[in-house]
This record gives sequence, C-alpha cells and structure tokens, in this order.
Amino acid sequence: MGKTKEDKGTVVLWKSAPQEHDYPAAESYLSLIASDEEVDTVVQAMRQSKKLQHFKAKDILRAARLPLLGTDNPHVSTDLAKIRHGDEISPILLVRGSITTSRALQIADGYHRVCACYHNDENTDIPCVLVTL
Repeated sequence: MGKTKEDKGTVVLWKSAPQEHDYPAAESYLSLIASDEEVDTVVQAMRQSKKLQHFKAKDILRAARLPLLGTDNPHVSTDLAKIRHGDEISPILLVRGSITTSRALQIADGYHRVCACYHNDENTDIPCVLVTL
C-alpha cells in the first residue's frame, strides 16, 4: 500500500558535500563504462563542482533506468537505518544521460542511497553533483 500524506517518511538529513570516499567509488564504477580519460575528466569535474542540484528519488531511478533495490538489500537497509536515526548521508554523484543517444543517467555513486530514500519517500529531494560527459 502506498504512503498517504499523513504517512510520509522521515526527513532525510544530508551532508553539505560528497564524502572523499565517494569519488574513488564513482571512479571504479565509471571505469567499467568509460575510457580512463573520460573517467578522469568526469571525476575531476565532480570534485570541482560546488553546486548541488536536487532531484526526486523516483526521477533519478527512472532516468537511470535502474530497478528499485529492496529493503532486504544490506546496503539499502543500512542507509534506511541511517535515515531513520537522523544521520546525515552523502549527496549522490551523477553523470547526465542523453535523450538523443538514449544514454541513461549514470549513478556514479549513491545507488543504494537513492533506493533507501525512495523507500522512505519516493518524493525525497536528493542533493546531487551532476556532470555531463
């Protein structure tokens, strides 16, 4: 059963910037789908970005064309516990998709956090570093 207005999830608290360990995680993932030069360029752009943009959890998953991981996933469960305990979580690192080439948005780091936020409330506004490849 869906959540009603009275049944919204916990307010998610966010860190003001991605954590240092998020960048190597993004680099590791991106190295599977892009050249070393492209990965270096994207990760450097992510590190230099001072602007966080906000997108809803449901829209991020749709644009990335990724399934919603269940609450039984250990990483999603851990992130949900952080949300419910009032711990700050890290913003998401994204690489913009393309309508013209049909390239999906890439969640370079933060897929489990997006899924946890969705389970908490699909309309959660998630702060993101968004770069274009």
